[in-house]
Amino acid sequence: MFRTAALLSFSLLAMVYGQQAGTQTPETHPQLTSQKCTTSGGCETQSTTVVLDSNWRWVHTTTGYTNCYTGNTWDATICPDPVTCAENCALDGADYGTTYGITSSGDSLTLAFVTGSNVGSRVYLMSDESTYQMFNLKNQEFAFDVDMSNLPCGLNGALYLVQMDSDGGMAKYSTNAAGAKFGTGYCDSQCPQDIKFINGEANVLGWAGSSSDPNAGTGQYGTCCTEMDIWEANNDAAAFTPHPCSVDGQTRCSGTDCGAGDDRYDGVCDADGCDFNSFRMGNTTFLGKGMTVDTSSKFTVVTQFITADNTSTGALSEIRRIYVQNGNVIQNSVSNIPNIDPVNSITDDFCTQQKTEFGDQDYFATKGGIAAVGDALEAGMVLALSIWDDHAASMMWLDSDYPTDKAATSPGVARGTCSATSGVPATVESASASASVTFSNIKFGDLGSTFSATGSGTTTGGGGAAPVGGTVAEWGQCGGTGYTGATTCATGFTCHVINACE
Repeated sequence: MFRTAALLSFSLLAMVYGQQAGTQTPETHPQLTSQKCTTSGGCETQSTTVVLDSNWRWVHTTTGYTNCYTGNTWDATICPDPVTCAENCALDGADYGTTYGITSSGDSLTLAFVTGSNVGSRVYLMSDESTYQMFNLKNQEFAFDVDMSNLPCGLNGALYLVQMDSDGGMAKYSTNAAGAKFGTGYCDSQCPQDIKFINGEANVLGWAGSSSDPNAGTGQYGTCCTEMDIWEANNDAAAFTPHPCSVDGQTRCSGTDCGAGDDRYDGVCDADGCDFNSFRMGNTTFLGKGMTVDTSSKFTVVTQFITADNTSTGALSEIRRIYVQNGNVIQNSVSNIPNIDPVNSITDDFCTQQKTEFGDQDYFATKGGIAAVGDALEAGMVLALSIWDDHAASMMWLDSDYPTDKAATSPGVARGTCSATSGVPATVESASASASVTFSNIKFGDLGSTFSATGSGTTTGGGGAAPVGGTVAEWGQCGGTGYTGATTCATGFTCHVINACE
């Protein structure tokens, strides 16, 4: 799905372990500060950085300048098998700005779409030089600012959590000597088979180059883990989507377990997930240029992970979304689909109703639903930020009519206003080469601690309904005409009248 850029020349560092690390280009992680917040003490700045995923890095021999991987092909002499390849090959440092279009300043990170021959990128938040920042977000919230004004149809500026190992897999796999410092250990709910190194070994067995992407291919193995898509979006559409898996943490798969093709509903992960896309859920004027959430300018996205007993150890029961723009708090849009309750958050009930009404297989429930995602949030997840185009489905699942074998008027098919061809990689890489997304002001911590209103107040996202069950966090709706949601405020907050209803 993602591309890798080829670099030209490096000097090398030979090591006795596999999946080694070169040294010609120093690996200097760009700064991206974040803030940890509490309701009692405010927010404290964290000295976090980002690291480029290993799949984008040049892979070369440890004894010379020869590529181990060129285009979308492994060198069979250097890489006759997974272990030998890992012993013979090294990952090197990255020139973040010049080669990959990744630039940062303070708490802001910009990811450019096309830079020279490189297309897209993926980075992870680091707590130190060799460790990913881990997020334990049950009974917590996560907030960030995003500017998608330069991110058109067919592209995806994604911010999401995956259950990777904090050290990139070094402790588990002795053949991985590169670790988190070089962006190793990726996994997600799609069990991607295009990852070059998995479990410290090269994914060379059965490797086949992509027919549409000259820099990508797939091997025998995939790498799976629970995923929480906090934000997948462009300036036309957005979705947040939990994806549970039956495996605990990063797990290498093969065959049916990977869930590829006809095995989609037999794998260890729920690749579909349970998404909340405002357009798909019946509000076609909520998010977009000039709409309630105006994607032509920056705004804040807040995601709250509510537990059944309002503790960090309770079962995850609900995922809520709030926006803040121009100082105004905007409650998420309300579902406006027949046979689906008018709610604006993700719960197991919502997911069951959505799958039934849209005619989708409920693999979400099969893999444990909301609670399974909560288990991963309690164990700790890594933050990934990326910009990408889609060689599998041209991003239609996000911003167009999908699947293509159903009428656009069928429930759940229309997901945005983009054309079916706008996300074709050859088209978008040419027409939108200068696209970019900027993420900034990352905050995480106690419910209600990461944002505030400085404008005229709270706006409901259509219909005025609120999540069913649980308690109401700061700025959440807790009453009003026609309201059927929770009326008990989170500890430390009380319900106040914002405006009179008639």
